[in-house]
Amino acid sequence: MAKETNKKEMAQPTDEQKALPFGKQNFIIVLIGLALIALGFILMIGGGSTDPDVFNEKMFDFQRITLAPILVLAGFVVEIVAIFWRGKK
Repeated sequence: MAKETNKKEMAQPTDEQKALPFGKQNFIIVLIGLALIALGFILMIGGGSTDPDVFNEKMFDFQRITLAPILVLAGFVVEIVAIFWRGKK
């Protein structure tokens, strides 16, 4: 026969179980990461031409080819840091 567990012990979570896994600092870091990702995608917008017969060189400028992807990748790195961040206890 299986052991019977005390139902009161199972129903009452401990203080450690009640605590949220993320603190206030984690959420702030997450918001910073989301802002970096959004800024990177916003910087990628544009550079096209309304006339299909005209080529626009702005499509290949520094902002869209280099800066925006770096910001997006930095945002993802910040998100990873936010997940693993442990506040001081």
